Order: sequence, then C-alpha cells, then structure tokens
Amino acid sequence: MRFALDTEQRAFAASLHAMLTAADTPSVIRDWARGDPARGRALWGRIGAAGVFALAVDEKYGGAGPRPVDLAVAFVELGRHAVPGPLVETVAAAVLLAGPALAERFLPSIAAGHTLATVADRERGPEGSPGAGRALDGEVAGVRLVRAADGLWLAPGHGPVRRSLDPARRLTELSPGGELLTRDPPKDALGWARLATAAQALGVGLALLDRTVDHVRRRTQFGVPVGSFQAVKHRLADARIALEFARPLVFGAAVTMDPADVAAAKVTACEAAYRTAVTALHLHGAIGYTAEYDLSLWLGKARALRTAWGTPEECRDAVLDGDAGRP
Repeated sequence: MRFALDTEQRAFAASLHAMLTAADTPSVIRDWARGDPARGRALWGRIGAAGVFALAVDEKYGGAGPRPVDLAVAFVELGRHAVPGPLVETVAAAVLLAGPALAERFLPSIAAGHTLATVADRERGPEGSPGAGRALDGEVAGVRLVRAADGLWLAPGHGPVRRSLDPARRLTELSPGGELLTRDPPKDALGWARLATAAQALGVGLALLDRTVDHVRRRTQFGVPVGSFQAVKHRLADARIALEFARPLVFGAAVTMDPADVAAAKVTACEAAYRTAVTALHLHGAIGYTAEYDLSLWLGKARALRTAWGTPEECRDAVLDGDAGRP
C-alpha cells in the first residue's frame, strides 16, 4: 500500500509554509519568550483563520473536523517554523471540551483561533515531569483547564511563569479551585495531543536538518565545503533516515488514531528530532550554542517536545500495552 498526501493536503501545507515564512517566526519566538505575545497572538489569529484548530472541532461547533490527518499536516508546518504558544494544548482542550454541554460554550471561539487554551495535569505537566501539574503559556491562554482525578476543571487564574527547556515554552501553575466542567471528560484527548506533538516534532527535525545542510554547504575547511566530508554526509544521512522513517508512522497514526500507533509515532518522531538536533549542534560547532543564532530556537523545542505529553518510556509502555491487547 502506498500512503501519500493528496493534492489538497499538499496545497494546505504549502500555504501554511508560505504564511509562516512571511511571518518571520524567529523574531516572534523571541518576543514570546520575553513575555511579549502581541506578534504571537496576531500570528495565532492567522493560523486560526487558516482553519488549523477547526480540524479538531466538529462542524456543529464551527469546526471542520475531526480530521486528524489534516491536523498532522498542519502541525508539521507549525513545527518546521517553531511557532510558539500552546498549540498542542489548544487541540487537547478542544477534544476535552467536545461534550454537548460544553462544546457550544467553548469550541466556536477555539476553532476560529480567537481563544488560546491550555491544559494542566495534576499528575504530569507538559514537560513530562511527574507531579509538575504545570500548564504551557497559562498567562496568555483564555481557557485554562485542569485534568484531575475528580474531573475537568476551569482554572480561575495562574501562578508565576517558570522557565522551560525551550525559553518560548512558558510554564505556569494553574490556580486551584474554579468551575467543575465535567466529571467524565473525553478519554481521547491524550491521543490527539500526542499526535500533534509527534507532527510538530517531525517539522522541527526537518527544519533542523535543512538548516544544517545549508550550513555545511557554506562552511569551508581545507578549502572545501564541510558537507563534502564523508563523516558529515553519514551524520546527515542518519538524521534524514530517522525523520523519513518517522513520517509514515505519524500519518499512519493519524489514520488509525489507535493509542498504540499514536504512542509509537510520538516516540519515533520526537527521538528522530532530538537526534537531528544533536547532529545539528555538532555540525554547527560553537555557533550552535549561542542564543542569538536562530538554530537555538529549534534545538530547544526538540528537547522540550521529547518529553511533552509523554516521555519516551511512557510512550514505549503504551505501545507494548496496546500490542498486547491486539489479536
């Protein structure tokens, strides 16, 4: 069987790529990391107008979905351009709020890109650290959700901002109490979040690889481009193979939305992006360590996504548990 994106999906990806290229995302990311979200919010509005968040929302509530394959197409491009903000968390919130009693209240604004949403888990925060219970970008989110053992809560506020592995991923603890939205939220939000994270990581890895290939073509040593050295070619080829192996797993998981498939895609794409980040850092040399160099924006994101919405160990356990239950 040959799986490939159709013409409309490729055109959708190309339009997002063109829009995000024109947006000068590195400067948007740096503003966001400094706590100035104005340009990021404006970009978010354009992403929403392009229909990205509508892909996780039913048509009855102003969405165009659920369409997980198209969502994965979009998140590859969002990762390729390292767009800041609670992108995955907004998708997870859209799924958590999909119940009839809540959907009309929250989903039209989320689908249109007017509302940013974030989610905290009392057992695991977005960086994967046990007990963190922190939310991504809680200070800019209009909807702040807390998943707890007794249900889904709407948090009334947030605590101070804390640094993440990625400076543009600003973590906040959500205030306790608030409104109890439902005692039985949908169970598939984690799968959607992991799929979006996997696609985003794939895009981050592809961007890192492209930037590194361009760098080794320009950089010379002993009078020849560094990229002509066999050892450099091997490192880049290994990174390319890892990313290309992850790509069909991501889109295959989007087709099935089986928890084990999604977990396999998440761990494979995030590990491929992380290994590509290590290769990019090695081949750039000392300049790759500097915060002023744009490469650092993608390096930090590759590290953070690796443990967001499930560590590699948690995802591997989910794959094994899922495989054990299959005939």
